[in-house]
Order: sequence, then structure tokens, then C-alpha cells
Amino acid sequence: MISTEQVLNALKYVEDPDLKKDLVTLNMIEDIRIDGNNLSFSVVLTTPACPMKDMLENACRNAIGHFISKEVEVKINMTSRVTSRPNATLSNIKNIIAVASGKGGVGKSTVAVNLALGLAKKGAKVGLIDADIYGPSVPIMFGVEGIKPRAFENAEGKTRIEPVEKYGIKLLSIGFFTDPDQPVPWRGPMASNAIKQLFNDADWGELDYLVVDLPPGTGDIHITISQSYPITGAVIVTTPQNVALADAKKGLGMFLMDSINIPLLGIVENMSYFTPAELPANKYYIFGKDGGKRLAEQYNVPFLGEIPIVQSISEGGDLGKPIILKEDDPMAVTLMQITERIAQQVAISNAKK
Repeated sequence: MISTEQVLNALKYVEDPDLKKDLVTLNMIEDIRIDGNNLSFSVVLTTPACPMKDMLENACRNAIGHFISKEVEVKINMTSRVTSRPNATLSNIKNIIAVASGKGGVGKSTVAVNLALGLAKKGAKVGLIDADIYGPSVPIMFGVEGIKPRAFENAEGKTRIEPVEKYGIKLLSIGFFTDPDQPVPWRGPMASNAIKQLFNDADWGELDYLVVDLPPGTGDIHITISQSYPITGAVIVTTPQNVALADAKKGLGMFLMDSINIPLLGIVENMSYFTPAELPANKYYIFGKDGGKRLAEQYNVPFLGEIPIVQSISEGGDLGKPIILKEDDPMAVTLMQITERIAQQVAISNAKK
């Protein structure tokens, strides 16, 4: 007869490669049930977007077979409980991920939108704030232009904003409240107050991840958000060219400042190369090569992946159907891999708390 103690002893040999501890010590093994030769248990991962999921499941099966018996019938329920850092403000939101860039036009919003959708596709509860006051693009990329979020009074008599929902994500953008054909000539304090309302006055409910699409640069809004809310970590988006990398360094430097001190989850390089549809094996490095990788190495932060110049990515955003929603598209696979790496870095960062 198998015992629970035998099972736990066997699973102590399975280590989470990111957290550098075994699954038993990390309290990731739950619901052990033994019925004769049948064994079932749950492995509680730190995120539903864990890229190590299959590897850990196989390692658990191998450990049971090696340390107990190959005759045991093993059923493993791979589940997740998203980790977070303790915070007093916005306690209903487990993680806030800031997506930033040193300059405009590098595809920051594309990364933010596809990251949010990727996390939701994996089963997480996700919200997205478009904090790019002067150039909000989320309404277009989700195909929800012209929609006005509903305002209502809660039980305490406070006015709350109900986020717009699309593709399983809760969305708020300054673009929902302004005329899309008119500029937004706001000074810093006005812009910062507007952004705070998107955080504080919205009825977000319980979220595993709130992705924030920041404006380009390093201005008032970045400082306001960084100092007002418990940001789990920041993702920097750049292109390979030197001009973009020089600005990306300033973005990196801002998050590392003592007064801000936000963990860097890594760097995504967009527009890495161009592959013509008729020559799928060819890669043309129009803007230079490996700039994002070198920047990641210089700052000792993870390099999260490359996104090539592909027509379907920009088309998806323009049509309100982001590319990650297309199951059979190779770019959807690439963006999901980047999503998993970001979720992985969030879990590693939370484990250091």
C-alpha cells in the first residue's frame, strides 16, 4: 500500500527550475489521494501560463515511478494559484505588469495587448489599462471604439466605472472618454489624475494580472503610476536599432532609480527582422541585429524574445483582432512563448519578496 509520506518523499526530488526549491518545500503538492494502486494529486503552479508545466508533470511521473513503483497509476491535476506580493492598495489585483518603451512606434501597445490576451487564454483573470494618454490605441486594437464605459454608484455611494469587456479581458482606456479626432492637451497633473481614476475608480473585481500600457518615454505618468501603485515588474519593448536602444536604456534606468525601484521582468525586441511571405526561410535584419539581446545582457535582465515584422501582426491590431487569438498563426505561438516567459518572471520576482 502506498503512503502519503512515500509520495511526498518521492516528489521532494522534483525541483522547480525557476524557484530553485522542490515542489514539496514550495507547498505546490495538494490533494493527494490513494486508492490501492491508483494515485492522484494536484500540482499548484505559480501561474496558469507556466512554460515549465509539461516538464514538471513528466518529472513528477518519473519520480513516482522511480522512487515508489512503475506499476502505480498516476493522475496529476496541473492547476495554478497566481502568486503576488502583499499590498495594501489594490489588494484585489495580484500583479500589475507595466509595459514601457523609451520611444514611440516600437510596438509597445502590440506587446501589451497580446500579453494581456495570452494570459487570459491560459486561464488567468486579466485587466488592461491603456495609460497612453496622448495616443490611446487599445480601443482600436480591441475593436471597441466609440464604446463608453458605464458609471454606477456602489453600496457606499461612490461612483465606479465598469470596464469594457472583450475577449475575456476587462479594458479601460482614456480613449473611451475623449474624442478620438481631437488632441488631449493636458498638463502633467491633469494626465496623472486621469490615470489614477482608471486605477482607483474602476470596478476591476479580482484580477490575477493588470497589464498597463504606459506612454512612451519617462514622464509624469510613469512616475505617478510607479510611486502610487505596487507594480510587480516592468517589461521594456525596443527595436534593434541604436536610436531605439538608446531610449530604451533611459526607460530601464528609470525603473532602476532608487525612488522608483521596480523589478525589470525583461526586454522584448520588436521588428527584429523581416521575412517575406514568398521566402519564408529568409530573414532580413533591416534595423540591425541582436540589439535587444545585448541590452538585456548589459543590464543582466531576461531577454524575453523577438517579434519579426509580419503583416498579420499589424493587421490584427488594426482590425481589432490581435494576432495571438489566431491559434494556427506562427506569430501567435511566438507571442504566447513571450507571454509565458513574462508570467514566469513575475513568479520568480514574487518568490523574492
